[in-house]
Amino acid sequence: MQAMVKMALEPYWEARFEGTSYGFRPGRSAHDAIARIYTVRNQSNWFDFLGFNIRQYPVGKYKSGKNSNGNILGFKTIIKPSQKAIKAHREAVKSIIKKDKTAPQAALIKHLNLVIQGWCNYFSGVSSKETFSREDHIIWLRLRAWTVSRTGKANYQKLRKYFSHGKNGTWTFQTRQEGYHLLTHDETPIKRHTLVQPDKSPYDGDWTYWSKRRGQHIGTSTRVSKLLKKQKGKCNFCGMYFTDTDLVEVDHIIPKSLGGKDEYKNLQLLHKHCHDSKTSNDGSLNRTNDKD
Repeated sequence: MQAMVKMALEPYWEARFEGTSYGFRPGRSAHDAIARIYTVRNQSNWFDFLGFNIRQYPVGKYKSGKNSNGNILGFKTIIKPSQKAIKAHREAVKSIIKKDKTAPQAALIKHLNLVIQGWCNYFSGVSSKETFSREDHIIWLRLRAWTVSRTGKANYQKLRKYFSHGKNGTWTFQTRQEGYHLLTHDETPIKRHTLVQPDKSPYDGDWTYWSKRRGQHIGTSTRVSKLLKKQKGKCNFCGMYFTDTDLVEVDHIIPKSLGGKDEYKNLQLLHKHCHDSKTSNDGSLNRTNDKD
């Protein structure tokens, strides 16, 4: 019943909300609210909001921001992860490493990667590069201590059991047999968030706009973003546009279990339910499940 009421009333109220309000609205996120804060004008303002620190730094006229009339403000707004958010993240990482003190390296990597990836995706739309590099260094020190706790006094040979040359250089924390490696904060690209247009709503019927916007979301993988662009925002199975809330999956046109390769020309983006239908009829279930 609650879902039915929501479906009936939400489009009605969406048409009446102000274009620059963001709380608990479909198609709008915390990142839209943060991006909007760039309009703050008071030079002395700084505050924390939703895990971000918003601060205005005095700068010369050539680096200064401008108001809507083009006048120089004398300061520049810079948004970074807040100290509270950084501290909470460090505590989460520390807790995982402590909990997995005697766990296999692969399990530790899996648990850390979930936290690192989620945290970095959330803060990848602001000035986080320095923070990401600093957090990688702190984690490296903690993993070195984790290694020492398992092997005794550290030396080159003992460290090499857990660190080796890989994706992130000579000291990549990775397993030798399973191929698991620890994600670094710094490998997350900084991608500025695209602010939603004030007059747009998921209920306005502009499926082209919303499917394109989905490809610009922070956290959307490069592969999904490229496929959205290639398919012009439509599912290759049903031909319908992807909406902001649709569950989507990457499908191998020719299943890997039937000899298909993991390359872009053999990939397509489908709704989850369309992927299920396609998989049930493409022969892949006769051998192995082809879902990513």
